[in-house]
Amino acid sequence: MSNVLDHTNKAQNFDLFIGNFKERLSTLFHTEYDYNNLSLSRGLPPQFLSEIMAMRPLSVAIPEYHGGRGLHVKECLGVLAAASYESLSLSLIFGINIALFLEPFAKYGNTLLQEKVFHQFLENKAMGGLMITEQAYGSDALNMRTSYQQDGDKYSLNGEKHWQGLTGAADFWLVTARKKNENGELVRDIDFFVTDNSIEEQKIEVTKKYNSLGLYAIPYGINKINIEVPVDNRLTPESTGIKLMLDTLHRSRLQFPGMGMGFIKRMLDEAMKHCTERRVSGIPLNELDSVKFQLSRLQAAFTICSAMCAYSSSISSIQNDLSGHSVDANSVKALVTDLMHESAQICVQLSGANGYRLDHVAGRGLVDSRPFQIFEGSNEMLYSQVAEAIAKLMRKSKESNLLSFLKINPATGLAAPFFSSILNFDFPLQPKQREMVTLGKIIARVVCFQYVLQINNAGFNDKMTEIARQHISMDLYMLVGQLSNNNNAEPLMHYDEKADWMDFISL
Repeated sequence: MSNVLDHTNKAQNFDLFIGNFKERLSTLFHTEYDYNNLSLSRGLPPQFLSEIMAMRPLSVAIPEYHGGRGLHVKECLGVLAAASYESLSLSLIFGINIALFLEPFAKYGNTLLQEKVFHQFLENKAMGGLMITEQAYGSDALNMRTSYQQDGDKYSLNGEKHWQGLTGAADFWLVTARKKNENGELVRDIDFFVTDNSIEEQKIEVTKKYNSLGLYAIPYGINKINIEVPVDNRLTPESTGIKLMLDTLHRSRLQFPGMGMGFIKRMLDEAMKHCTERRVSGIPLNELDSVKFQLSRLQAAFTICSAMCAYSSSISSIQNDLSGHSVDANSVKALVTDLMHESAQICVQLSGANGYRLDHVAGRGLVDSRPFQIFEGSNEMLYSQVAEAIAKLMRKSKESNLLSFLKINPATGLAAPFFSSILNFDFPLQPKQREMVTLGKIIARVVCFQYVLQINNAGFNDKMTEIARQHISMDLYMLVGQLSNNNNAEPLMHYDEKADWMDFISL
């Protein structure tokens, strides 16, 4: 096998690089180590992780002039997909490093600092992460309380962050904070600062580790921020810090399909293999119609995710400003993570009792894929934002019919005609929030089916494209039905009054 560890100025051919990377991962996960057993414990054995990082997977997100492979999105997604086929946790570790540290740092960081930091990643297997979320301010990031003040040639940062992936494990962090003015008030804008845990005054204290439900390989917890960093450690936005944050988060969301790709393929491969080999009353499972439906559902997810990867590769380079890409970024992140969790659900169901184990790839995948629907913006919030963005554009164009608008919108113009009979209704004038979530789910599917059509036009499998179309059509019918049902149910705060069934049964 060619040596993927060789570090030369000339980047190795990516097909060779990724082929060797996949082969080495397979050997590590299935021959040299038993990952099903390793996955039962928190963290990864240091030697196991060291063997993985020795292949320099993060070099794909480092500029060529700093010794990396050049920040090509296709390569970044390829590494994420290769990792997620074996372990969703490992892929998320890479995703955190790539999308939430290396890419924004490469785009907005100080050049001299980049040289030092990138060297640590390439030569010393360093890792990095991003700190935004606080206990009282999750999705409400603009109201974060972590603050900073300038003192000469340094910034002093104070506050607390939590649920950061790689808590206590990352060597470098991008920490977000709001400037505290002379009156002690926090300004609206947000700034990003690079920290280096090897420097005492920049070291971030971990005050608590969380017992996360899944993703055992990744430590999460509470981080106390009481540090000083040089002025050069502040990222330089092109305009505002909020736009920098949106650019970073939208790029990250658009690159979620890299993590989804290998994972969905693994769920599909495992399910196909099991249903081919498993027989019920002498009949292979894959000959049962209900099983065929579920397997085709997995293949639809595979196709949609493939198309998302192709789209992301074309748009999410750090050369592009993605701060205004809310519709595509939010559609991609929300839908692909829904597909990931559904794929795990299907694989567990088809695997029977064996699938309901943490040391089974499907059972582990069920738990590990669930938080993807929560972090970096809960899916309900993102779907709602998609609907709000489209509603705003519709009002601006004075178009009330959803189908008519989607036909003329560049992001959906190719896809909308495939679902004309389903989408031919007026956008509600004053929709409830629950309706906005449903509308967002509808729009996201049309947006992402356009990517399927685009990749199909480039030569992607026609039959797989048709499978995806049928399943998206089915989803749209169900969602429109849900929308037209006008469900106004609200919870009772004192629901237990006259609600004990035993009171209504006589002995």
